[in-house]
Amino acid sequence: MFHLQEDYSVTRYLEEKVAGILPTVAQLLSENRPAYVIEELCLNAMTEELKPSRYRYLRSVLEEDFNTEYEAWKESGTLTYELCNLIETCKEIFDGQGFSSANEQDRYLRYAIIGQVQAYLVE
Repeated sequence: MFHLQEDYSVTRYLEEKVAGILPTVAQLLSENRPAYVIEELCLNAMTEELKPSRYRYLRSVLEEDFNTEYEAWKESGTLTYELCNLIETCKEIFDGQGFSSANEQDRYLRYAIIGQVQAYLVE
């Protein structure tokens, strides 16, 4: 999302997401599905590529394994900024491991992320 904001392309991204889901909406409407069901199915489909959240994963690792830094960043108001930096720093690990819901609990992934966070903190 931050990259989209930097490129001023959030609106384009959202328009593409909505356009991509319109055929599904039309099909569900033709099946007389309730509005709340259509909304939930469409939101799940539109956000599927965003799951699991690297941001939330890193926030959890920080809070559990680097609580002192987590609390300091939270207190100073820089937590979001630092987490965004960590997402970029850990990108190769996430991509290399194929970060997904299936391996979100993998301990080796967590160890690799912890090591990268430690290196980030040393810098």
